[in-house]
Amino acid sequence: MAKLAQSTIKYLIEADFSANGVVEKPDVIGAIFGQTEGLLGQDLDLRELQRTGRIGRIEVNLKEDKGTTSGTIQIPSSLDASETSLIAAAVETIERIGPCESSIKLRAIKDIRMVKRDYVVDRAKEILQKLLEEIPETDHLTETVKESVRISEIAEYNGLECGPDIPDSNEIIVVEGRADVINLLKNGIKNAVAVGGTTVSKELIDFCQDRIVTLFLDGDRGGDLILKELSQLIPIRDVVRAPDGKEVEELTKKEIYKALRTKNLVEKPRYKKREDLDERMKEKISNTLDRMIGTKAVYIFDDKMKIVGKIPLSRFTKENKDLENAKIVLVDSSIDDNMIEIADHNNISYLIGESLENKTKPKRVRTYTKTELNN
Repeated sequence: MAKLAQSTIKYLIEADFSANGVVEKPDVIGAIFGQTEGLLGQDLDLRELQRTGRIGRIEVNLKEDKGTTSGTIQIPSSLDASETSLIAAAVETIERIGPCESSIKLRAIKDIRMVKRDYVVDRAKEILQKLLEEIPETDHLTETVKESVRISEIAEYNGLECGPDIPDSNEIIVVEGRADVINLLKNGIKNAVAVGGTTVSKELIDFCQDRIVTLFLDGDRGGDLILKELSQLIPIRDVVRAPDGKEVEELTKKEIYKALRTKNLVEKPRYKKREDLDERMKEKISNTLDRMIGTKAVYIFDDKMKIVGKIPLSRFTKENKDLENAKIVLVDSSIDDNMIEIADHNNISYLIGESLENKTKPKRVRTYTKTELNN
């Protein structure tokens, strides 16, 4: 007997039956085949339809109660709607099951395709709802991308971990560590630089000279100690603190900007300012400049006016390693913007030449002309 493939079922006939005696499943199925035989002609004979796979396996569920039997019948069909309806009507004509009088009443003919469609629609709704819950809002996606880009922008300048805008910023924010710089970057603040470590580096001290400095510290005792130390070493205009018990690296965007809006102006800083050239050094520099006239050379000194190198003016560049330890530099030339940029880049303290032709204000380096030395 051919078995009806589940994928070919179009309709499912469902009927209820009752018998006034005790019957079993084979009695019910035998009655269906026997009492409908020849009723609808050869083309709709149930045995032939089942043999050719157009009617599936007939399922019977029954129960006995006080000498009577009742239950349900299910007949799967791959016939069209009208033929299936004829089969359902034929089943209702059965009057006996086994030796007992009985009756069969159609409950429904279900369109299996419609049932499947309903399932597909309901399931699709569940899937879509879950998908929508998992898909972040466009604003969140955009902000996530921006945060990733900002974090990747963390830079290093003269050994200091900082935001990308630090080299060209006149106003800077000094924080305790790298994680603080990253959190500020995530929230769009690119002019932060980290103290880094337990001691304040000379590079940071030099870097903060002639800049407007805001100190942004954790809201704990560690922040108190760093404030005490830095206030003696760098020029601080404002102090910003995280809320009590919180660290800068864990603040939200709202907390960061709220803190920056409520700066506390500090007392006149007690930091150690860079000492100016004394008279003896000025005289020595002036005499050296006289000897350099016409040489187109650059003389390199440490902070004690001990010469550490001489190079041609053409080699006065950011990449020249001879300038790494330079503190006082004399040039047989006028000082222009490019020279000042090179001096700032190499953390040179003093750049001295015949005259000044610069248009931009130096950030760190202090410039002198020969005339200024002699006044």
